[in-house]
Amino acid sequence: MDEHPAGNIFHRPEMFQVFARVQRHRPTLWAVVDGERVLALLPPVQIWLAGGPLRPLTTRAVAYGGLLCVPGMEGQTALELLLHAYTAGVDGAPLFTELRHLTDTSAAQPVLRRYGFGYEEHLNYLIDLRRSPEELLQSIGRRTRKHIQRGLRTGIVAIEEVRGREGVAVCYELLRQTYRAARVPLADRSLFEAACDVLYPQGMIRFTLARVGDTPVAASVELLYKETIYGWYGGLDRTYGSYAPNELLMWHILEWGAEHGYRVYDFGGAGRPDEEYGVRDFKAKFGGELVCYGRNVYTHSRARLQLSKLGYAVYRALSA
Repeated sequence: MDEHPAGNIFHRPEMFQVFARVQRHRPTLWAVVDGERVLALLPPVQIWLAGGPLRPLTTRAVAYGGLLCVPGMEGQTALELLLHAYTAGVDGAPLFTELRHLTDTSAAQPVLRRYGFGYEEHLNYLIDLRRSPEELLQSIGRRTRKHIQRGLRTGIVAIEEVRGREGVAVCYELLRQTYRAARVPLADRSLFEAACDVLYPQGMIRFTLARVGDTPVAASVELLYKETIYGWYGGLDRTYGSYAPNELLMWHILEWGAEHGYRVYDFGGAGRPDEEYGVRDFKAKFGGELVCYGRNVYTHSRARLQLSKLGYAVYRALSA
């Protein structure tokens, strides 16, 4: 379904190959086909935080790019068949399955809800890159624009693209620091190594690093597909925050995207509208369009999910 207007990088076989190489990840693929035609597609990845007896309490399934179906009644019928088969036959006992939509799915919502996939509002920012770098810079918030301009003048922060496993290791250390400070689990380094091995030769990923002198201070990992840049992971050494490395790093990526013919930068999520979210505040500064494509969640076991939430709360308390 490469030509589907809602198709994105997470529907690509390369991403399936990436997730298949990652520790504690198992990609799956569900589809309804008519001959060689794919009518509906769902690619959830099962992820678990712990093995053994704890695996049933720590496994979730995430369809990072949501699902796809052809337009019209044919697609609606195929989607019903797909959801019926998935909810009845999924193995691995995930606690829940989450569909993370990257486009509007209002046409599919009646079917999703009918099969128990409850809808949750979730925000995102999209930046139009079809502008000159000068126009793009002027669309950024005034204060952030001044930080970027000052940083460009002083040249203290250097931005570079990094390649290979060595570059991945440097970026991963910054991600690890950031996620540890937020008390949020981070995927194993094998995710980024696999992405480097599989996606980089295809021009589908970019690792960008900010340095102050010889010290890495911020990292950003973007996925590239067709005319879209997807913000995937970011990390920052907060001791260097006064140099605005995150802002300069983000500006470099946006400028690069505009100059290389990309149409949009997808920030990859900005949290729920009813919750404070510092990351959303950072993303809002870059002048993108705020959208709410939302997510759908199907709970496979409410009892196990409640027990898992209790355990996760304990984990965050102990890691504080």
